[in-house]
Amino acid sequence: MKKILLFLTIAGWVFAAKAQNVQLHYDMGEGRGFLTSTVEMFKPDKLGSTFFFIDMDYNVGDVEGISLAYWEIARALKLGDSPFAFHGEFNGGFGQYAPGGSYQIENAWLTGFEYSWNAGDFSKGFTLQALYKYIRGKHDASFQLTGVWYLNFAKNKLSFTGFADFWREDMVFGTNETKFVFLSEPQLWYNFSKNFAVGTEVELSSNFGGMEGFNVMPTLGAKVTF
Repeated sequence: MKKILLFLTIAGWVFAAKAQNVQLHYDMGEGRGFLTSTVEMFKPDKLGSTFFFIDMDYNVGDVEGISLAYWEIARALKLGDSPFAFHGEFNGGFGQYAPGGSYQIENAWLTGFEYSWNAGDFSKGFTLQALYKYIRGKHDASFQLTGVWYLNFAKNKLSFTGFADFWREDMVFGTNETKFVFLSEPQLWYNFSKNFAVGTEVELSSNFGGMEGFNVMPTLGAKVTF
């Protein structure tokens, strides 16, 4: 679900392009074969930055149309002129399945601190986050560790971006119980211009999205940046 922070919250190349983009991915994972759209925005200001994304899955199973909607919004407040910032975030969403069923993705609130580093020419950089996580109706006190990166190379024709999350959450799969979830979504884009790119994303996960154990889910995608 999480497409980049897909966090490009620190990507200078995307910043120059006003950091608003729309992506469309075709999920080629086993038993999947559906489309996912992502809308992202990153906006810096004097006090810090705001980031959000909205994911929607289409035509999953017997559902015609939108089968899942999920969003995240995050605010970073700079701590003076240091590379550190205070971080606040909200996650939530819901889905549906035919005939007429639905489910909720538990709301989560996160807060903590982040550290960011960027090369002088913004060709590469990363952000590390250490966060307290409250999952409504599930965990009053959990945690999440997040890493985000970007790398632009080959004269900005290629971009390697992505994130990795590791958090505490109890999950039940039949008679098995797990306590931790891992999710990473590296993306590789070929940039035809500053406004259009094609590429791929690979979802690497453990105990995520109702799937027990480690899973690999590749996609083919296109991205328009405004």
